[in-house]
This record gives sequence, C-alpha cells and structure tokens, in this order.
Amino acid sequence: MENSNISVEILDWYHLTENIYKVEAKKGDLEQLKSYLWMGEVSDALTFLRKLKPVGGHNFSKYLKKHRSRIINYHSFQWQQICSIGSGAVESAVKQIAHRVKLTGAQWKKENVPHILQLRCTYLNGQLAI
Repeated sequence: MENSNISVEILDWYHLTENIYKVEAKKGDLEQLKSYLWMGEVSDALTFLRKLKPVGGHNFSKYLKKHRSRIINYHSFQWQQICSIGSGAVESAVKQIAHRVKLTGAQWKKENVPHILQLRCTYLNGQLAI
C-alpha cells in the first residue's frame, strides 16, 4: 500500500471571523455571512455581500476570493473531527521550536533544523521507538 499523505491548507476560522467583523453591517447580516462561511459556501457569501453592499464589503469580498481555496466547510471538519479549525496550537508549537533553536549558546546550522523538526514530529506522533 502506498503512503499517500494529503495536506490541505485551511484558513484559520478565527482569522476569518476577525475579518468578517471589519464589514459594517447589521448584526443579523453579519451572522448570515458567518453562517455561509461556516458551511464553506463562499459563492453564497460573495453573492450576499454583492446584494448587501455594506461598507467594507468590497475589501472582504477580495479577501474571500484570495483565500477561497483555503476556506473549507468548517462545520463538517469540526463535526467529523478531521482537524482543528484554528491555528493556535500550531502557532504555539512554532514559537516553542523557534525559542529552542535560538537558545543561548546553541549553534545550529540552518541545514540541520529540518532534521531536528522531523525527529520531533516523529516522536510526537508516537512513531519513534525509544
């Protein structure tokens, strides 16, 4: 059997909602927009924005178009527990690793860092025999 690792780049739900609230519209309209995006319905969200014509709607439409391929059905992914819909845990891990690589007195060669990261991932995934 072939090992087929599939990666899907996902736009963090919390970053997406931060941008929703840059649109100046009634609370109910923002909730409708949020609902479309929660279900991954980008086309419906864009149509809704086009009809609504709120202040900030044009910029948000451009944002949605730019990130369209990264907007998933967040509801389905969360319900099926496919992955986290937020990037907080990943961002935290990156900061921890960056801190460890920059330890006082440590001398890292740029080409060695990916090897250390690979070992760390293998360990965290329970794939390293100790």
